[in-house]
Amino acid sequence: MAIDPGIVGTEFPPTTLTLDAGRLRFFAKAIGEQNPIYTDADAAKAAGYADLPAPPTFLFSIELEDPDPFAFVAAAGIDMRFVLHGEQTFTYHSTAVAGDVLTARPRITDVYSKKGGALEFLVKETAVTRADGSPVADLRSVIVIRNPGAGK
Repeated sequence: MAIDPGIVGTEFPPTTLTLDAGRLRFFAKAIGEQNPIYTDADAAKAAGYADLPAPPTFLFSIELEDPDPFAFVAAAGIDMRFVLHGEQTFTYHSTAVAGDVLTARPRITDVYSKKGGALEFLVKETAVTRADGSPVADLRSVIVIRNPGAGK
């Protein structure tokens, strides 16, 4: 089943999250981050941050706060049994810190296929901004879908 290219441009409801210092510490420890700026507010402030900075990959987790974080996959009619998270990139504009209120705004930006349709790709880009609208980061996620019916 081919992904309908008509979904390109589809925007999904934004997700807003207030960055909690405890949650940032937990995430830093979970990924094995050793730099104290991510777990010690005094070290973060000594390094010039207003509070604990969000570890670099933390922003990916904002959309996971949504009650249905994979709605974009279902909206494309994709069977989750054939899905692989293929790529994730981050373009940073500023550093988010504990206390920031961030909003993630996802949208589908591309669909394409390879290997005669055996592999399909869904590209989702997410703009992350502060409550005042200032940009924090742009995330790009590529989902790979194996199409078991291709080539038969």
